[in-house]
Amino acid sequence: MGTMTPATLLLTRSDVQKLLSLDDCIDAVGRAFARQAAREDPPAALLGVPVAGGGFHAKAAVLDRYFATKLNANFPGNPARTGRPTIQGLVALFDTSDGRLLALMDSIEITILRTGAATALAARHLAREDSATATICGCGTQGRIQLEAIVKTRPIRRAFAYDSDHATAARFAQERSATLGIDVRPADDLVAAVRQSDICVTCTPARRPVIGPADVRPGTFIAAVGADSEDKQELAPELLCAARVVVDNLEQCATIGELHHALARGLVARESVHAELGQLIAGTAIGRSSRDEITIFDSTGTAVQDVAAAALVYERARAHGGVPCVDLAS
Repeated sequence: MGTMTPATLLLTRSDVQKLLSLDDCIDAVGRAFARQAAREDPPAALLGVPVAGGGFHAKAAVLDRYFATKLNANFPGNPARTGRPTIQGLVALFDTSDGRLLALMDSIEITILRTGAATALAARHLAREDSATATICGCGTQGRIQLEAIVKTRPIRRAFAYDSDHATAARFAQERSATLGIDVRPADDLVAAVRQSDICVTCTPARRPVIGPADVRPGTFIAAVGADSEDKQELAPELLCAARVVVDNLEQCATIGELHHALARGLVARESVHAELGQLIAGTAIGRSSRDEITIFDSTGTAVQDVAAAALVYERARAHGGVPCVDLAS
């Protein structure tokens, strides 16, 4: 008599929110990046398909005994046009030992938290330890988690919130001040804010640079989060020439990240990239080397982050119970 195959868990966004915190996601993503640096798992894969008004991408990776693929739609005009989120999608999590589909879960919260987690990990190695002022460029959902991630990592006392919509920045500043207990102020002038900051996070859908070399003071750490397709860009390529650059995944950043634009201009070579984030976490490469050094983290978002977060959600869902499931093979 055969063994009954466990049904597939179905997890909504609210389920994921209950099961996954930013702190836990930072730990899980950090371990996954370290495994990636040690080449303990096969390389991740990426597929992107642009369409009018947005695009779709599939990111897939193995992490130990789990395989996950994330299918996301990215339509930046949604909030204003339809009220729907910019990011929509799902994560499918499999068991690598026998191919069982373990879970299907909403991807929004996983994408938000794992992206913030990567910035927190990068800041530990690339931001000055006494960093006290930050600028968040792009005050949407990702901007909120980015500031929280930075506050968890460095002693931030003040932050500037910049958005193309000043009302959005004002709401962001008021809400984040109350939630995080720091002084967050809306900024009308992005460059003026960045020049006063130790850390700057860009998380916008920009398709041309919003920050250049003259806008950044010595010692600044920049996390460039918005570029996740070939046509997106937030940093002037010349800025990468003047900085120590760390990437989440070299191949992916060379294809769709800020690095992609600098390579296309012939301003940098792949060999000039200092390290992947996993190498810093694993201790096989050093982070910041001097107080005045400008450091950049090119964050395109990797499937390794997705599978790390999804595996943790699945394990906790199994432990807690009470999650709907379905047998898709029936």
